[in-house]
Amino acid sequence: MTFQVFVDGQEGTTGLRIHEYLARRDDVTLLSIDPALRKDPAARRALINASDVTFLCLPDAAAKESVTLVENPGTCIIDASTAHRTDPAWTFGLPELAPGQRAKLRAAKRIANPGCHASAFILAVKPLVAAGILQPDYPLAAHSITGYSGGGKKMIEQYEAAAASLNAPRPYALKLAHKHLPEMREHTGLAMPPIFTPIVGPFYKGLAATVFLQPQRLAKPMGPQALRDTLAAYYEGEPFIRVAPFDNDANCVDGFFDVEGSNDTNRVDVFVFGHDEQVVVVARLDNLGKGASGAAVQAMNVHLGVDETLGLV
Repeated sequence: MTFQVFVDGQEGTTGLRIHEYLARRDDVTLLSIDPALRKDPAARRALINASDVTFLCLPDAAAKESVTLVENPGTCIIDASTAHRTDPAWTFGLPELAPGQRAKLRAAKRIANPGCHASAFILAVKPLVAAGILQPDYPLAAHSITGYSGGGKKMIEQYEAAAASLNAPRPYALKLAHKHLPEMREHTGLAMPPIFTPIVGPFYKGLAATVFLQPQRLAKPMGPQALRDTLAAYYEGEPFIRVAPFDNDANCVDGFFDVEGSNDTNRVDVFVFGHDEQVVVVARLDNLGKGASGAAVQAMNVHLGVDETLGLV
């Protein structure tokens, strides 16, 4: 069977990558829009309603507008914007979130693709909340460093033009109101959002979110090995999640952690570092892969009932 797919906003970083993933597949026909009509509502309406799946790779306001164009009840919308990630009428596009999430995605016609920082944070934290180890009111703090491609075309152009003047990591969102915080709280089960500082690094892609824990203050106090084993049990059998054995030295190179180690994959690598008094959980992914376009294609595969790993590495 061949599926009709439209990427609304394929000129952006996420849209281009989705297009690349799908152009290699023989079970997908990509519907194309005349570049001169890419902002024309009538032209977009026609393609959206001719599709089995439409990806929205647009700013929030434009994504909401595209949803109003849907008339075909069979069309599934996968929205890569922030607009619908905590909307109860939409299904969160993270198959590994919890038991039953894949069944929800299979039935859904409105899927909200997770944010890159949020995906890493949620995958590091959700199993610990679900197991009753991390109480919902635990005062979590986290940071996440990402390659500059996470900022889209404008930031890519800025970094590639600036050369040496942007050669240091840059923390941002220091008003502590990052746009991913609502989904980070909602989809982990936390009672309040974490204190969260994202960082843009001077490299193209790669992301690592680090969550800080004090084992003795957990609802079920436990050391790093037990925390690692809890994460491994939660993700057992997941094709795209690997929980590394607990080994502070082996999981680094000369004491340094490789933020780019999951690049060019749809994989999330999860690590636990530390000792009995202090622990960090690190989730690493490609911010353009599992952090954006790869996640969207994975959600599409689940929804369509094809092999979840099709076209992904």
